[in-house]
Amino acid sequence: MSHLQFSTSQNCFFSLNLLLGQMTDLIYTEKELVQSLKEYIKAEESKLDAVKSWANKLDVLTRASTLDPEGYLAHPVNAYKLMKRLNTEWSELESLVLQDPSDGMHHNAILTVDDCYDMGKTAYNEADYYHAVLWMQQALRQMDAEEEHVVSKADVLDYLSYSVYQMGDLPRAIELTRRLVAIDSSHQRAGGNLRYFEKLLSKQLNELNQEGQEPATEEPIQLGTYKRPKDYLPEREIYEALCRGEGVKMTTERRSRLYCRYHDGNRNPRLLLQPMKEEDEWDSPHIVRYLNALSDQEIEKIKELAKPRLARATVRDPITGILTTANYRVSKSAWLEGEEDPVIERVNQRIEDITGLTTQTAELLQIANYGVGGQYEPHFDFSRVRVTSRRGLKCMSDVEAGGATVFPDFGAAIYPKKGTAVFWYNLFRSGEGDYRTRHAACPVLVGSKWVSNKWIHERGQEFRRPCGLTEVD
Repeated sequence: MSHLQFSTSQNCFFSLNLLLGQMTDLIYTEKELVQSLKEYIKAEESKLDAVKSWANKLDVLTRASTLDPEGYLAHPVNAYKLMKRLNTEWSELESLVLQDPSDGMHHNAILTVDDCYDMGKTAYNEADYYHAVLWMQQALRQMDAEEEHVVSKADVLDYLSYSVYQMGDLPRAIELTRRLVAIDSSHQRAGGNLRYFEKLLSKQLNELNQEGQEPATEEPIQLGTYKRPKDYLPEREIYEALCRGEGVKMTTERRSRLYCRYHDGNRNPRLLLQPMKEEDEWDSPHIVRYLNALSDQEIEKIKELAKPRLARATVRDPITGILTTANYRVSKSAWLEGEEDPVIERVNQRIEDITGLTTQTAELLQIANYGVGGQYEPHFDFSRVRVTSRRGLKCMSDVEAGGATVFPDFGAAIYPKKGTAVFWYNLFRSGEGDYRTRHAACPVLVGSKWVSNKWIHERGQEFRRPCGLTEVD
């Protein structure tokens, strides 16, 4: 037994001596494993720090946004960032947690290079090359200013060069494509595009009997370089200028014809002790504004009733007559009946008192909400086949930027003011439509626009606003 123990021990030491040389390598292997473990821990900690940072920033953001959701989303960048987070960044976070511990999330309060690129790409995919150029040029400008970005300069130049080509500027398209080739000579499309653009330009010059043309410079493309293509809206330039506050035809002479007064609705008992404050907004067609038409409490109650029912606003297809959504009307609306709440009944009665018209044949009270970007391009409120309406409008919110109601025909811009009501007739006394009243709701740039509309039909007004034979106000 002892001998066997001795013999076994000797064999173990012998085997150990044989392996010592090889086992020293394992020491260094283990050291490498420890180093790898440390790097893994460091990477995981870095990833966790990134996730924590993202979560902390989002926590602060959501605490602020949930305090006043409408106020927060009233800023267009906040609304855009929210949509971007929900559509892309949460997916990126998932990838970060599951796969890649080295990348973090970054959130800025301004539009970044990548944001501008995304906007330009969206415009490009919709064949809106005019705006694609503007957004891609802005991305390039911020990129050249050394702002952080994920998108490559080659990608920006790729979209920008082809968009410029679509705008008909071959020299600039060639210059941009050459810059793209200089950055990435193996780009999939750049070489082919460059040869095509150069051949096309050479053909054009030959047809014009010109030997050559000055190459385009690398100066940034400025707003106004290209003319915006015409579209279905004949008065687009006038309409958008009015929305920017340009071209409003409120002359000194016209302003001198505008007055303010107390309005008691022809001695209406409900307005005798507290008449409405009435201000002229325009002389012809006559547009008036009533101050303090809605109280803050009434506004909140109306919004409370409308919010659960808000749905995308529709328009009537002129061919089929079917109600459908359209990209030229971006808002949500709800319809409220007087029997639903005393506040609605009171508002309907107030409209009768102010206008002197009956609401018995009027449409229900429409509550419309225009969020950031909400708009309604120029349109008529009356049917051009069968005239059916007069108009009343109550503004339930102030709008920080944008949101005016503009009349391209005569150059008026009426701005929303909380608690006020704006009223005009869109029918002449003859019953014919007043085509001057074609109007638009300008895009909301910052804020949230709430309005309540009341379309008062001509039926039932025979003794309140007698008909006439001529087209006069």
